[in-house]
Amino acid sequence: MSDITPEIAFIGGGNMASALIGGLVQSGRVPATILVIEPDDRQRARLALQFGVLALPFGGSSLAGLPLVVWAVKPQSFAVAARNSVPHVAQALHLSVMAGIRTDTLAAATGSARVVRAMPNTPALIGQGIAGLYATAAVTGADRALVEQVLAPSGELLWVYHERDLDAVTALSGSGPAYVFYFIEAMIQAAGEMGLSVEQGRRLALATFAGSTALARQSNDSPAVLRERVTSKGGTTYAALMAMDNDAVKSAFVRALHAARERARQLGDEFGASPDAGGNGASAAPGPAPLPQIPSPRANGSRGRP
Repeated sequence: MSDITPEIAFIGGGNMASALIGGLVQSGRVPATILVIEPDDRQRARLALQFGVLALPFGGSSLAGLPLVVWAVKPQSFAVAARNSVPHVAQALHLSVMAGIRTDTLAAATGSARVVRAMPNTPALIGQGIAGLYATAAVTGADRALVEQVLAPSGELLWVYHERDLDAVTALSGSGPAYVFYFIEAMIQAAGEMGLSVEQGRRLALATFAGSTALARQSNDSPAVLRERVTSKGGTTYAALMAMDNDAVKSAFVRALHAARERARQLGDEFGASPDAGGNGASAAPGPAPLPQIPSPRANGSRGRP
């Protein structure tokens, strides 16, 4: 019989949890140290088969004593999931990848003041995502380092100072892949209208986005300067950009991001109490007196810190 016991529990085993679990296993974590609570029979069987983790339909006492609990259920399912788990997780560090559930709601539901919220995006599925993170005051430097170990295999990490900043992160990077796919769709549509095949349009669009992003990453110049270098007055790029300016595409896109941020704020209001007026999301849960926020060591692939 193995002496290895779970050290991390995932509550919910959907796509994002699967991406994080896959990254952990690929980075060398022993699968038997990961527990997944997933009520769906087929999903639970898939997780156990694919990753070798322990997958159970309910948490209960199996969660007792675990140092880290990762919340990855749909926001509307959180209240029920927390109710079934709360007697066993008050001493744990809690990491949430759920949209809309704020730290004070998490703390009140779990009984733990040590809460980190993360807003990842879908490229995490291939290890090329970016996640914004916010920690309550009770989270220590060691806690942050543990969270970074869990999330680093999924891509880059960006800590923010205020919980309200996660609404902007949601609007930019959380929802951001959809914007990219939207423009790729438009390019493929235009390719077809101009006589190219769907596959030709797809290859051209995907390579253009990938190459342009790589160039912007490697260059010290701003996106505006890079754009200007591609644009000759009176040329083809100029004609396209003028058409977009005439249709106020940039202004409409900026308004769209503001709309996404506002919806993220509304979801937080719907799913739980608002953070304090200062936007710092102080926990209302019982627990030790809040500690000063301590920057943690940066995990491989992380960017920035609060």
